Amino acid sequence: MHDIRSIRDNPDAFDAGLAKRGLAPRAAELIALDERRRALITEMQASQARRNEASKAIGAAKAQKDEATAQALMAEVATLKETLPTLEADEKALGEELESALAAIPNLPLGDVPDGADENDNVLIAEHGEPRAFPFEAREHDAIGPAMGMDFETGVKLAGARFTLLRGPVAQLYRALGQFMLTTLARDHGYEQVVPPLLVRDEVAFGTGQLPKFAEDLFKTTDGRWLISTAEMSLTNIVREQILSEEELPLRFAALTPCFRSEAGAAGRDTRGMIRQHQFDKVEMVSITTPDQSESEHERMTACAEGMLTALGLPFRRMKLCTGDMGFSAARTYDLEVWLPGQGRYREISSCSTCTDFQARRMNARYRPEGEKATRFVHTLNGSGLAVGRTLVAVLENYQNEDGSVTAPEALRPWLDGLERIEAGR
Repeated sequence: MHDIRSIRDNPDAFDAGLAKRGLAPRAAELIALDERRRALITEMQASQARRNEASKAIGAAKAQKDEATAQALMAEVATLKETLPTLEADEKALGEELESALAAIPNLPLGDVPDGADENDNVLIAEHGEPRAFPFEAREHDAIGPAMGMDFETGVKLAGARFTLLRGPVAQLYRALGQFMLTTLARDHGYEQVVPPLLVRDEVAFGTGQLPKFAEDLFKTTDGRWLISTAEMSLTNIVREQILSEEELPLRFAALTPCFRSEAGAAGRDTRGMIRQHQFDKVEMVSITTPDQSESEHERMTACAEGMLTALGLPFRRMKLCTGDMGFSAARTYDLEVWLPGQGRYREISSCSTCTDFQARRMNARYRPEGEKATRFVHTLNGSGLAVGRTLVAVLENYQNEDGSVTAPEALRPWLDGLERIEAGR
């Protein structure tokens, strides 16, 4: 959410930020709308003051037996009482129009975000790990997984396209991955484990930017709530409508949850396998910080996700997303892309974003700096730590053996009862 006062103070900077997003200028339009609203507020205040003044004057006129003046004043007060509700309704409507306009505008990119139209313009920051040289032709996960319990046909039979049933060895590996991620974040990086609601209200989805613009990407229940598309929605809103003390920050939350996405607009993309599903599990990281902490927190959060990929022995690279590929609420995003030998390409497995105070304004989440009376908006950050299904895909493809088995990464063996190799039917 943008601050109209900031737009009034720096209209050229606001429009320049929109231009980097590929959007037309909006500052003049928004300022004009705000001017109309402010003019109505001034008129309302003047009318209320005059009504109070005239009401007092009625008594004075009656005391002086000046009935003509008293009647004129009473008529004026009656007119003001009739017009004030109209002014109030008009001001409310203009305020809602302004809020709606501001709510539909994405966050502005930070200065170091590269310009670009889409994923082809993202910038490589670093590569980690060497892709394995296979002495045989590497297969994709949807060829490896079925022998271990990855059942695409039954998933489709039960729920339709983009659903998969996991059973037996591959289900054990899947759950091991989730527990490894969550435990690593809590034990090694100080994230507080959270079990959040999977259903949220409108204002929660609005707070993190999914509503109103991206309603079609979500699933809505019959009672008007929304299935979370990411635990970011629940975790970030923990601090909504709160005033925190500076000493409480940063707050770091992590959760392993199912996520639900309609994948609107993804027709024909990744229709095979588990890369793009309507239901999937993800470990999410959320940080709530002061503005001066958010830069270092973004690097810290991204490093946490990188550390888990390194521990799993998976080759990956860090990309800085360009302005045309960033999410609605993000001011800067790093994507981590893991190497998939079966596909012979890197695919996104984690996305870590700083949202500055954009979400905080939508949630009215603030903090009070030490020694100050005034409050400021917090900064919020979120990141995948990691997407469990895509990590499962990466493990299957990178650790596959010629005989159809999969070597268990050492980091996962404590969650696999020490199992070193996953074989068909086991």
